[in-house]
Amino acid sequence: MSSSHAPARSPQELNDAIGGGIGESPLRPDGTIKVRGEFAYSSDLWAEDMLWGATLRSPHPHARIRSIDIGPAMAMAGVQTVLTAEDVPGDNCFGLKYADQPVLASDVVRYKGEAVALVAADHPETARRALEKIVVDYEVLEPVLDAERVAHDDTLPKLHPDGNVVRHQKIVKGDPNATADVVVSGVYTVGMQDQAFLGPESGLAIPSEDGGVDLYLATQDLHSDLRQTARALGLPPEKVRMTMSGVGGAFGGREDLSIQVHVCMLALHLGKPVKMVYNREESFYGHVHRHPAKMYYEHGATRDGELVYVKARQYFDGGAYASKTPVVVGNGTTLGAGPYKVPNVDIEGWGLYTNNPPCGAMRGLGAVQPTFAYESQMDKLADALGMDPVDVRIANAIEQGDSIPTGQVLDFPAPVAELLARVRDLPMPDERTGPVDIRDMPGGASNTTHGEGVVRGVGYGVTIKNICYAEGADDFSTARVRLQALGGEPAAMVHTAAAEVGQGLVTVQQQIARSELGVERVTIHPNDTSVGPAGSSSASRQTLVTGSAVKAACDAVREALFARVAERYDVEPALLSLQGGKVVSEAHGVLADLVEVLGDDVIEETREYHHRETFPMDENGRSDRVHVQHAFSAHRAVVDVDLDLGLVKVVQLACSQDVGKAINPDAVIGQIQGGTAQGMGLAVMEEIKVVDGHIRNPSFTDYLIPTILDTPPMEIDVIERADPNAVYGQRGVGEPPTISTTPAVVAAIRAATGKELLHTPVAPEHIV
Repeated sequence: MSSSHAPARSPQELNDAIGGGIGESPLRPDGTIKVRGEFAYSSDLWAEDMLWGATLRSPHPHARIRSIDIGPAMAMAGVQTVLTAEDVPGDNCFGLKYADQPVLASDVVRYKGEAVALVAADHPETARRALEKIVVDYEVLEPVLDAERVAHDDTLPKLHPDGNVVRHQKIVKGDPNATADVVVSGVYTVGMQDQAFLGPESGLAIPSEDGGVDLYLATQDLHSDLRQTARALGLPPEKVRMTMSGVGGAFGGREDLSIQVHVCMLALHLGKPVKMVYNREESFYGHVHRHPAKMYYEHGATRDGELVYVKARQYFDGGAYASKTPVVVGNGTTLGAGPYKVPNVDIEGWGLYTNNPPCGAMRGLGAVQPTFAYESQMDKLADALGMDPVDVRIANAIEQGDSIPTGQVLDFPAPVAELLARVRDLPMPDERTGPVDIRDMPGGASNTTHGEGVVRGVGYGVTIKNICYAEGADDFSTARVRLQALGGEPAAMVHTAAAEVGQGLVTVQQQIARSELGVERVTIHPNDTSVGPAGSSSASRQTLVTGSAVKAACDAVREALFARVAERYDVEPALLSLQGGKVVSEAHGVLADLVEVLGDDVIEETREYHHRETFPMDENGRSDRVHVQHAFSAHRAVVDVDLDLGLVKVVQLACSQDVGKAINPDAVIGQIQGGTAQGMGLAVMEEIKVVDGHIRNPSFTDYLIPTILDTPPMEIDVIERADPNAVYGQRGVGEPPTISTTPAVVAAIRAATGKELLHTPVAPEHIV
């Protein structure tokens, strides 16, 4: 399927779209209320007698805490309590991969913004003013800031007991000393990007009579939060109950804990409900960001353009705590040669601790940085060979049956060459003719140009991205499905803990249940921890993993129903199906109305879905199956550049992507459009500026993200090459378009300017 812009639908078409199974595009149940501003997000939570929490944060990137005086804050009218590290009831540590981060700093702070103390008061302004009254005596220490130096300099202070290296990974394939006719190299850097979700961190904790706590929050993984929070609170997991509230975007920034333990500590200490909401500046300090990276790449090829080797050294700055740095290094190295056939690979990656802000998960985890580097290299190689940049990519494109550098053989379609050819053939934007609309020029309405000094460029990018968790992780999801008669019609309810963070998962679950159970009425139970884990809404995994769990639960419900029907009507269960609320037999036609068969009974089944096994890598990065699945996308970017001022206008973005099976075609298009815009942001404007460990632009005034005025028309081409290992053939969709956009846009700017452009995002000073 292909779409430039989804056509407007009539009211009748919208009404008809409320239903819909697999392959259709039903209306999102949360869509209308979100557009109208009626949707309740976690920051809208409220409870009777609620208090407000606030967090005191370190002003220093690295310092020793000599003492904390809470007396002046406690003396303020309206302040209910002030808590420090001494008040953490359980283990004063948490972390996604390693429990290396304190709930509240006790002796040392490792980054500016680290949590030091908590306040609860009867008004949010009172709580914030009380923070200013807490007196902390710091001994300021020299910060460790250079990630590359950290990897090789053992004389630097150890920020953690085991040193400053979070993970070091080598990938060796073939001959690491291979030589080639044509060699190109470069040193590439990627800036720190923010997830820029619009809903700030927030949550409401309500203490319960059993000594536990109920927490309502926005997150990406309820059970991961539960595990870490219960440990820090010193409570058994069953006494910490979590319910998902409205999530205002995530993109990886809600995988780590933020307010969870803090708000629960305050609520349990005071025996009253407590709410916490970050403001925008605090949000910049209160969640992880994309890892900035420095990468040394060298590509060797034959004179006719066939890749001989890829060598790379990758340095990922993880900041003060590990978060997802181990996974970033794993993905960055295993995917570091790109979607290409390369007989000889020597890649080495480091994830490092520094006193910079912590970095963790963000859309495209670990693949964004190397894709920018190796795609820049492919353009440089094409130039050195005098070849078309798309042709050199197609000549080396990986295919089904090929192996990636870890040795894993791709046993599913890998249509990289097809995607490149298709995206090249998508319609190009019209050339500028006639009067110039300044809004379509670099600089826009600021009226910097009327077309003079503006040059157009075209660039391409393609990527490979792993889907789901990897390297031996037991990645699974749980689904509970209930079927019963309600109000004279059959109805199904789906209950999972999978987070709807804007990607459309709530609709996908409904579509699967409608298709598998043949009923129109499907509701989604609120997400909470009373059902088994679903894992994180990350790694483009939920449609594959939770979708498959929902199917498995539906299959079990249908099997139980058919056993009942078979006994009542003396028919073979294998010959039965559900169609439009009827039980149908291949031999006898319609046997019964589903409502009649159900009566007052409820059929409920819970199932887990575990995808096929993956395996850790050995010391040389070898693994028969390091990843579950891979996804591919290709982009073409067209830009106009004002060579005098260094301003860029992205004129068009075109994408061709393989999605395996489009469960919801409209949602697929939306994911590709959204991911493309986010990748464009990293190419031309999005960068957290960190100077000496301090964030200099912690606001949406100074940290720029694309608006509707920056976002160009998009040509979207979706192909469906089913993965035989997935229940419907589906692949993850959300991350690849973010990854391949950035190098395409930068390549287009290079084509327009002739500049080498080794850093993203590209700033005017890089052009002029």
